Amino acid sequence: MTDLFTFENLGNLAILIFLQAVLGFDNLLYISIESQRAPADKQKSVRFWGIIIAVVLRVVLLFAMIHLIDALATPFYHFNMPGIIEGGVNFSTVIFIVGGIFLMYTAFKEIAHMLSIDHLEHDMMGGGATKSAAQAVTMIVMMNLIFSFDSILSALAITDVFIVLAIAIMISGIAMLVLADGVTEFLKRNRMYEVLGLFILLIVGVVLLGEAGPAAAHAMHDDAMKIRVFGHEIIPMSKSTFYFSVIVLVVVELVQTGYQRKLAAERAFEQEDSL
Repeated sequence: MTDLFTFENLGNLAILIFLQAVLGFDNLLYISIESQRAPADKQKSVRFWGIIIAVVLRVVLLFAMIHLIDALATPFYHFNMPGIIEGGVNFSTVIFIVGGIFLMYTAFKEIAHMLSIDHLEHDMMGGGATKSAAQAVTMIVMMNLIFSFDSILSALAITDVFIVLAIAIMISGIAMLVLADGVTEFLKRNRMYEVLGLFILLIVGVVLLGEAGPAAAHAMHDDAMKIRVFGHEIIPMSKSTFYFSVIVLVVVELVQTGYQRKLAAERAFEQEDSL
């Protein structure tokens, strides 16, 4: 037990907590948006149980990956159609592709729904629930596991001490429990930021698809395993590019909101002046 409280393990724990916090931003955003699809009186419990179940399963996934990392990393299929598609496919590749496509589909669907007349009439009638509580919890748990896959792989690159990794995951889960309600309430009070959140999820979907390209190559340390489509290598988006894109979206939204308020104030002043 004393071996756990070494300077190295404590340092790794601090790094992992920071890593989980940074990588957990998009996860928390998805949880907040998805929970709003459940009945209003069930949304808080949806977030609570969704996060609790997801954290438990994430620890189980971590335990499994520590023992099966080599088996999961080994490509089980290799595309060999020169000029069309080439490269290896392993478990990570499938997870990233499925998660990326699902997130992009969800973002497009919700944005289209917001722009529809049916959505406007539904909001005016006081509706809102599009899923049952059980469905919302299931989706939160599934997507949490997909999001966590990338963070667990990153964490395993730092340390393979299970208890240190598990503690970092549980602390990140507690942080999500604390922040989830606040983020959701903010989105409810500022509906325009929900659109911003959906576009961020769209970018996250693109990031996951990019991660699928070299997934097998990273695991096998073999560049020949990188997926190439029509001769072009699929290159993952860097984290710095992702966060820069998010910052730009947020700044544009803030500037646009401020400008709209200024225009509204000018119109109100002109109306008062004309009277």
